[in-house]
Amino acid sequence: MTRDQIFEFFRRLAEDNPDPQTELEYGNAFQLVVAVALSAQSTDVGVNKATRALFRAVKTPKQMLDLGEDGLKDHIKTIGLFNTKAKNVIALSRMLVDEFGGEVPATREELVRLPGVGRKTANVVLNCWFGQETFAVDTHIFRVGNRTGLARGKTPEAVEAKLEKRVPGPFRIGAHHWLILHGRYVCKARRPECWRCAVADLCSYKPKTLPPK
Repeated sequence: MTRDQIFEFFRRLAEDNPDPQTELEYGNAFQLVVAVALSAQSTDVGVNKATRALFRAVKTPKQMLDLGEDGLKDHIKTIGLFNTKAKNVIALSRMLVDEFGGEVPATREELVRLPGVGRKTANVVLNCWFGQETFAVDTHIFRVGNRTGLARGKTPEAVEAKLEKRVPGPFRIGAHHWLILHGRYVCKARRPECWRCAVADLCSYKPKTLPPK
């Protein structure tokens, strides 16, 4: 895509959804960290179902430690890999209490030190809570970046680096939300719905799909 095409790509996505947000439910930075950590290899819908009752009771790392690993498992047992995730959430809560005064740090370097928090999770937290221009490349963004020609790369890190270079200024805060939502609901993995895509003419994907008969 050319620079003008990329600008138009995001302009159209922004026109369709002026205020894109994560679909994960949370009330503060700590709950966001937990929700994103739980969402690995799970759907946002499934995580939200599991965390609604949890987040009514647990709003701080200290409260999570008081709940304990077994208590946490009871809340999240419907989520994939819940045993490992419970261990990580308790461990990251302990680190937040011991090293950060119970507050979520605002740098990627500190966030990725937390157990169960990788670069993608850190980028989501930095973008959604701290308003930083980050690009959290999940499976949806990886697919959309490569399929459309917006940001091709063999790894999530490569796609992230391309987005860092190519996303125009006005769209940098919302870019990863637009791309995730586009990949989740329009540019789907098995069969992209090109017939209702707002950016189909800008996309390099050749076998454009037609509406179902």
